[in-house]
Amino acid sequence: MNQTDDNVPFIPLSERLNRLDELSYNLWWVWHPATAQELFRQIDPELWEASNHNPVRVLIRTPPERIDELAKDASYVALYDRVMADFDAYMSADDTWWAETYGHRTGDRIAYFSAEFGLHESLPIYSGGLGILSGDHCKSASDLGLPFVGVGFLYLHGYFQQLINRDGWQEEAYNKLDYDESPVLAARTRDGRALTIRVELPGRTVLCRVWQIQVGRIPLVMLDTDLEGNAAQDRELASRLYGGDQEMRISQEILLGVGGMRAIRALGYRPTVWHMNEGHSAFLALQRIRELIHGEGLDFKSAVEQVRQNMVF
Repeated sequence: MNQTDDNVPFIPLSERLNRLDELSYNLWWVWHPATAQELFRQIDPELWEASNHNPVRVLIRTPPERIDELAKDASYVALYDRVMADFDAYMSADDTWWAETYGHRTGDRIAYFSAEFGLHESLPIYSGGLGILSGDHCKSASDLGLPFVGVGFLYLHGYFQQLINRDGWQEEAYNKLDYDESPVLAARTRDGRALTIRVELPGRTVLCRVWQIQVGRIPLVMLDTDLEGNAAQDRELASRLYGGDQEMRISQEILLGVGGMRAIRALGYRPTVWHMNEGHSAFLALQRIRELIHGEGLDFKSAVEQVRQNMVF
């Protein structure tokens, strides 16, 4: 079932194991490998390895009979109960660092913009150090209980996999990301429609579809331009990480800064701190200034000063 038709694809599960799909769509399992990942590995060890350890793909491709079989396996059910108890305790904990330091005050929110997020090998939307840093920031923010939302791109082809040919030269292989078999969900408007936003580029307007990835307690808001209605070259804007010429790179940076801000606004987030991880989202600062001028009537100088107060680089 396509996610643009239903936010979570239907995965037939035994009633006794009916929360496996919920767990598969929360990347909490990424940094709890001793238990949570073992829960998915035991379903089908070969498929687990072949899928780059992707629990959504494992669940979708596993016959219902196998799930029914596991539901009758006492050791597997015991592991399932232990993992879900740990997951529930983690998600509902009220003794995080943030809660104990700042209480349960509302209104605070950190928006964290990055061109790449190294979360897990099943989501090849990162290339190296910057992405791993961003991914670790998200996991740490979840553990600390920070009021945090990440913003980035859901690259259709991600970053290349390195191959070495017989002559010893590098070759690049790009694998297309299957959204329907990945731990990502279409962001929805209040009336249930798939959320899209618009960003103006020279001579045209580009449509961006908005996706969400749940990383423990925190959400990531991700943009994708592979949509009907966009010109062929614009459908490729969010296709590859660090690809294309200078014009494409600038277009990507406009989409990340301007489009990312519009996406989190559309989802109801009102950040009090804006964090740019490197300069790829620099147009975020300009979009914030424009919002303060046109939305709140500030003059340019006052808008710049207000943006400086809560912009982190």
